[in-house]
Amino acid sequence: MIDGGERSFARVLGRWEVLAIAFGAMIGFGWIVRTGDFITRAGTLGATAAFLLGGVVVGLVGLTYAELVSAMPHAGGEHNYVLRALGTRPAFITSWMLVLGYVSVVAFEAVALPQSLSYVFPELPAGQLWSVAGEDVFATWTGVGVLGAAVMTIVNYIGVRPAAVFQSLAVLFLLAVGATLLLGSFLGGDPANMRPLVSAAPAGVLSVLVAVPFLFVGFDVIPQSAGEIGLPFRRIGKLLVFATCTATAWYVLIVLTVGSGLPPEALVRSELAAGDGMSALWNSRTMGTLLVLGGIAGILTSWNGFLLGASRLIHAMASSGMLPSWFGKIHPRFDTPSNAVLFVGGLSLIAPLFGEKMLTWLIDAGGFAIVVAYLMVATSFLVLRYREPDMPRPFRVRCGRTVGGLALALSLGLAALFLPGMPSGLDWPPEWIILGGWALLGAVWLFGLPRTTTPRGGHTPTETAHSAYRHDTR
Repeated sequence: MIDGGERSFARVLGRWEVLAIAFGAMIGFGWIVRTGDFITRAGTLGATAAFLLGGVVVGLVGLTYAELVSAMPHAGGEHNYVLRALGTRPAFITSWMLVLGYVSVVAFEAVALPQSLSYVFPELPAGQLWSVAGEDVFATWTGVGVLGAAVMTIVNYIGVRPAAVFQSLAVLFLLAVGATLLLGSFLGGDPANMRPLVSAAPAGVLSVLVAVPFLFVGFDVIPQSAGEIGLPFRRIGKLLVFATCTATAWYVLIVLTVGSGLPPEALVRSELAAGDGMSALWNSRTMGTLLVLGGIAGILTSWNGFLLGASRLIHAMASSGMLPSWFGKIHPRFDTPSNAVLFVGGLSLIAPLFGEKMLTWLIDAGGFAIVVAYLMVATSFLVLRYREPDMPRPFRVRCGRTVGGLALALSLGLAALFLPGMPSGLDWPPEWIILGGWALLGAVWLFGLPRTTTPRGGHTPTETAHSAYRHDTR
């Protein structure tokens, strides 16, 4: 659509579409790929506790997002909040790290898709190409991931409405599969399979906890697509909080049901514990295949949601002058940030070339990047509460300073778990190379940015950003 002589997004997303995009993005496929590993490391109740604790952390951060998105409902989400609260360079760092987090999820799904199909079609891996970190990479396996990346890129290129319809259908199927798994746990689960309930080593629970930011990220796709949501701003905030709660419930459900279906020795042997758990609960290989198909639906919903979110964030950065204007182009027919979509989709085409080992690297490096963004948003929330107490906030968090302080402190605690010397610290060199390479690429644009005063007052984030870049270059 045209707005003030420039193309802008059309507000076409309703309540269900918004919830489907957020929930589908948060669920993804990590629950089916890593569930067995989580239970083995932490125990059934240990993994459950890690997800509940992680849900509390993400929920507190989500409350700060909910207030800010209702106050600044523009495409780009975090980019706008930090720009208004802290200025251009902190906004760039936040947005650039978040782009890495989003791109890592999109790339993760491009690797997870052929891995999941290998469960249904065991003969899929064929035509060995090379090995990466001891894992063989096959031509057919890679081809499936690349083809999936191309299809998802096209879906997002042609418009947000087709992407939203696709997301809604996939989420409905995913929910039906989850209900079937829960019913199977009641009918065929054995509590004795859950032992040991908690791992004796604290590092086990911590290793699950550090994966939570990566697995739960997705609620912030709502702020990224806020420019296309046609709902009252207060309701947008409420939907964001609700999406976080439902995702936490989903992950707890998966851990408990799979834990009741497979004994520890079977968990260790299983390639896809969730699928094998479903088979055991129903005593049917077909039911395991059904669950994997649900997992594939989760892949597609997460892939779709984060491709949408990453492209909108890159568009917002380009609109503020932080990235080349090429990234800010809106397609004249489809009203999508077409070049940004192509950029993110292109990166996902590369990921399958690195094989299955890429899954772990992306989870860890992307999780750290996401936690950095959480820190910056919590800080921005507190700064704006102090400096702009009268800023209109259709969704206002009660005890805001307490919530913001807890979100900041807990995010700092999560970030510390990734550091060298911690039992769950990032691996050297692959995960630090991913972070370092991304930081160096961002530095190309970061040091070319002008220093600006922190925007104040009642201007919209877009107006403030353009004004800051045109007039304040101290």
